[in-house]
Parts: sequence; structure tokens; C-alpha cells
Amino acid sequence: MDEHTLQEILPLAKKGYCCSQILGLLALRAQGRENPELIRAMGALCRGFGACGVPGCGACGIIPGGACVLGLYFRKGQDSETQLDRADLAEAEYVEWFVDRATSLCGGSTCEEILGEPGGRPNADICGPLLALAWAKLVEIVAACGLDITVGRDG
Repeated sequence: MDEHTLQEILPLAKKGYCCSQILGLLALRAQGRENPELIRAMGALCRGFGACGVPGCGACGIIPGGACVLGLYFRKGQDSETQLDRADLAEAEYVEWFVDRATSLCGGSTCEEILGEPGGRPNADICGPLLALAWAKLVEIVAACGLDITVGRDG
């Protein structure tokens, strides 16, 4: 795990951003951009799809947050653009990787399984390292497709 990335993640968590929002912030910062509206919208993915309180209710927010980050690079954003051919495969690769990694490290990929308790709040000691690993995987996937994480679609 990249210690530098973890040092970037922890202050964001302390400021109250959730996992999905932190991944969005890392992607925008890599591009030298800000987009509070996007980060606010990604907040709906916090703690497993909108902070779902039902036991076993859905994937950790790192999954949809990472998929949104990949969307910044692969998906259509305006009329003049087309989705890149690799979009679906890149997202599937990321989701499969995260589910496997979270399951091996934490026993599952829902917030409840990762945190070890139903309705638990994010824990920087558990979620921080998972976020750092997820960010590294996102960078790897984007690079493997010949894209630069520091350059957006219109860059």
C-alpha cells in the first residue's frame, strides 16, 4: 500500500468525507480540478449505497465510488463524446478485484462485513488502507487502458 496515498486519505476522512467521496476527490485532485457538485452527489454512495441501515444491504461505498471514478475517464459526459469501448470491462475488473480483496482481508465487501458490525461508522484504520489499495487499482486500470489519471477526457 502506498503510504503517501494513505496520508492524503486520512485528512479527508477527518474532514467528514466518506469513502466514495474520497475516491472522487483523489481523481479530481490528480487532474488539478475541483467539482463540489460531483463530490456532493457521490455522497449518496456513502456507507454502501446511501447509508443503507438494513443488515447485509449492499456493497461498500468504495465499489460504486471507484466505478464513478472510472466513469470520469471512460464514460460519455456530453453530446460530442462517446463512451470508450473498455468502460464496462474496466468497471467489472475493478468491482471483481475489490470484492475479492475485501473478502480476503475483511470477510466480505459490504460495509457491515468490512467493519464487523451492522450500521457501523467508517473506521479510518480499516477503510483507509482499503481506500489506498482501491486508488492504486484505479490508477492501474486507467493506465492499462493507455490513459493518464492526471488528465481528464477533455484534457
